[in-house]
Amino acid sequence: MLTVALSGLRARWAAFLGSFVALALGVGLLTTMGLGLSATFDAPERAPQRFAAAPVVVKGRDAVTVEVRRGPATATVSQQLDRPQPVDIELLGELKARWTVTTSGGPDAVGVHAPAAEVRTLVGDRARVLTGDERRLADPEPERDAEALVAVNALLGTAGGVTTFVSVFVVASTFAFAVALRRREFGLLRTAGATPGQVRRMLLAEAAGVGVLASAAGCALGGWAAPWVARVLVDGGLAPEWFAIGGAAWPFHVAFWTGVTVALAGAFAASRRAGKVGPADALRDADVDRDVLPLGRALLGTGLLVTGAALLAWTCVTEPSELLKRKTYTTVPMLLITGVALLAPVLVGPVARAVRLPGATGMLVRENSAAAVRRTAAVAAPVLVTVALAGSLLGASATVTSAKAAEAREQTRAEWVVTGDALLPVPGTSATGATSVFVRDGEEALVKYGARAVSDPAAFAELSRLPVVAGDVADLDDRSIVVNEEFERRTVGDVVEVWRADGSGPVRLRVAAVLALGTGDNGPYVTRANAPGAVVDRIDARGAGAGAGGAVRGVDAEALAAAGGTVRSVEDWAAATHPASSPEARFGLLLVLGIALVYTVIALANTLLMATSVRGSELAALRLVGATRAQILRVVTGESALAVAIGTALGLTVTAACLALQGAALAALSAPVALTVPWIAVAASAATCALVATAASALPAWRATR
Repeated sequence: MLTVALSGLRARWAAFLGSFVALALGVGLLTTMGLGLSATFDAPERAPQRFAAAPVVVKGRDAVTVEVRRGPATATVSQQLDRPQPVDIELLGELKARWTVTTSGGPDAVGVHAPAAEVRTLVGDRARVLTGDERRLADPEPERDAEALVAVNALLGTAGGVTTFVSVFVVASTFAFAVALRRREFGLLRTAGATPGQVRRMLLAEAAGVGVLASAAGCALGGWAAPWVARVLVDGGLAPEWFAIGGAAWPFHVAFWTGVTVALAGAFAASRRAGKVGPADALRDADVDRDVLPLGRALLGTGLLVTGAALLAWTCVTEPSELLKRKTYTTVPMLLITGVALLAPVLVGPVARAVRLPGATGMLVRENSAAAVRRTAAVAAPVLVTVALAGSLLGASATVTSAKAAEAREQTRAEWVVTGDALLPVPGTSATGATSVFVRDGEEALVKYGARAVSDPAAFAELSRLPVVAGDVADLDDRSIVVNEEFERRTVGDVVEVWRADGSGPVRLRVAAVLALGTGDNGPYVTRANAPGAVVDRIDARGAGAGAGGAVRGVDAEALAAAGGTVRSVEDWAAATHPASSPEARFGLLLVLGIALVYTVIALANTLLMATSVRGSELAALRLVGATRAQILRVVTGESALAVAIGTALGLTVTAACLALQGAALAALSAPVALTVPWIAVAASAATCALVATAASALPAWRATR
């Protein structure tokens, strides 16, 4: 059978070309992603910059430390402060009295030219002593590189996961369709004495041959492309400037064997069906569409569909905020997409029959599409995957950002918003600034919340329009706090122990009001007395004459301009501060969708070239009954276009289900429901698929009817 498999590869190389290209591309992408991930794992430590010349750095308090209970014992947990505190004046004097001290960039840290052991003895627990590479922790934004590498990890990991997902789907679909076209061949082999096991082993040997060759080519492709990808990430601001891809060997091994495994896994189900072909199938001529949905595929597709729908519904009911996170809306819809794609053979027939197309050509297109269910499903399924990914991923991202912008607009009664780093106070306005608070979560954890510091509670209460579920924002004062539903203690009148932004505390604050969680930016709010170090970065104001007799009066444009920041209308401010998506998120989503679209193009071209090339006798019969070449080309390309349209419709159905549940989650969070469908991306994906499908079907049909 090995000889037969090798002969089959040589004779049917065109049929295996699509699988080869898909696998080679997939392995190349996995190699590139793996090399990129390896570079993040082995990233060099950044050398100290601010105090490079000082052997020891004494840094002010940069974390809040709290004792918590872990079972019968106690433990210490810490959370980083937004800004390190200045070195204690008394300690600084002691350091200067004994050694040479240098300062740079602020009072939060000083360089000390002295033995580290002696400095530690003097400092004790009054500050933090840094030596060696740890001195970089005193540099501005010391965690910037680490955060960038986490983003790179997420991007490359997501791209690698989508690559594996789509490549398995494409290879499995290609092998399944190829087996359906070769039933007569397998029947002849069975007639000649081949056993079912030998037929299965022949197909698996063909898959292994394709897998080994494609994986080797993909590893070479990935090694060549990896440095270019690193430059793109650096130039796009997604990775630190020093980021470069090294020569780790494990990504090549992982990618190669993943490619071989994908090829064998994709061919396994098809080989089982091929083994069931009997000798009588050698006499059949039109049985391609028998048993279009085997029991195993039906069970798997139904299971994935039910699991995906149940998981989305359960998350919407129990933790609706999870549906607003990229990790959830990127991964969970893939279960729905895969389930619908696996069930495509039973879905495309009824849809095709429901279509009404004019004329004899339209009738042939409809009937051929409904009769050749396997061919129609093989075209519709990859289109479904691409359209659903484009609609659900881009749509979910756009829906979240649109909801955030709408929420920001709805939560203020102001007409103008001034933003800046350190704004000057303006009478008759509501001024707030960014701060943070630290709160115990149960007895085992300390949670950091980004908060807003309110300068004038009365003005804030009059100009804000927050989603209050209990209490009154007007009751906020120096002894209280406004929390959201995420807090453990969230009943009006409850007392919350809070550590302030500088680590001081705890202070006991009464809950004045409770806000709906919304998209995640609702509170908490404290007064300036509980926000040490906070500076005003936002001023809300009404126009002149807008307020009468209340705490907030109209403010003219000159007074707002004197605050020193950028003055915008509420609409312009919301649009500027809540863009459609960040460059990093946009790049990641486009990368994922680009991968899916490339695989779809490969699958469509391969499937239709194979399917149309074996329809020579059918097309010749049409010529004999009087059909012209132009009419035959219209029928063939019409079938392809209809299959693409069916795939697009199924993809939009999955998109609608995902976005509807996300809308339900937003409603449950009392956030604005601003569902956004990325029609341009969906239309572009569908148009590309239609163009490739019609071209791939028209070319062999034109040759067959010469």
